[in-house]
Amino acid sequence: MQDNSAISSATQTRPRSRSGVIFVALLAFLLGALLVAWAGSRGYLDKLQPVEAPTEEPAAIAEPDTESPVPETPEQPSQPTAKQLATIGSIEGRLALLEDRLSRIDFQTDAASGNAARAEGLLIAFAARRMVDRGEPLSYVADQLRLRFANAQPRAVQTVIDFSKNPVTIDELRARLEALSPELSATGGDMSLWDRARTELAGMFKVHRDSAALMSPSARIERASVMLTAKRIGSAVSEVERLPGAEAADRWIADARRYEEVQRALDLLETTAMLEPRRLQDAEGHKVDQPSPLATPAAPGPVPGIDEADQPMELPVN
Repeated sequence: MQDNSAISSATQTRPRSRSGVIFVALLAFLLGALLVAWAGSRGYLDKLQPVEAPTEEPAAIAEPDTESPVPETPEQPSQPTAKQLATIGSIEGRLALLEDRLSRIDFQTDAASGNAARAEGLLIAFAARRMVDRGEPLSYVADQLRLRFANAQPRAVQTVIDFSKNPVTIDELRARLEALSPELSATGGDMSLWDRARTELAGMFKVHRDSAALMSPSARIERASVMLTAKRIGSAVSEVERLPGAEAADRWIADARRYEEVQRALDLLETTAMLEPRRLQDAEGHKVDQPSPLATPAAPGPVPGIDEADQPMELPVN
């Protein structure tokens, strides 16, 4: 009987204990809910919650913000390094060397063209001399003389061209002198009284001064012929003018002097081709500005107050 009463008492206490537990749990839930509501109203829950890092959406990144563009600040240029400075210095040095080489090449080109123009002018002067010595017309050489030398030596060019129209050669002068020798040596009746008296007085007195002054007319003519061969035209003319019949050789003397003048003009043209610093021209009519390598540093200029065309023709002193 005791066992049955114990079992019945145990069965009665179990429902009571379960209902008490449920009541306590329900009360705790209500208290927790009230506590959470109170904490939420006070803002304590926001402080207790962990802060999550904001995640960027790909679409938002891909789309540009057209409403408020952010100005881009220009990048500051980086300072050149020592290696870059060395490279720049080497490039500038090479450029300077190239410019120096180009300037030297230009100078050498100008010098070569100027020297070529002078050489061509000298050849033209040589060709003119050869034609004059042969008594041939200048033809195309006359045009080249005008083109190259007319600005520098107009009178010399005109002298050569005029002589070529009526040329005289050394052989012709020598042959004419031999043909005139009888007339040059004559002391016949056509002499004036004064000339006869001088001749008689010269025969009476023998004054031994100089052998050249005591030569006979034939010796003077022979000597003049030798001087013609040596192209000493002035000395040959002087010998002929001392002959008794020099009046018969007036035309010969004029032709000999013309030949002497043309030789001087040719000498001047050759000197101009080598030394003229300003007024020489090339085959195209351009001035030759390159100074001659044979010219002295201080070359005399034209005489002030005198026209260039009236400058005297100067010959080099041998």
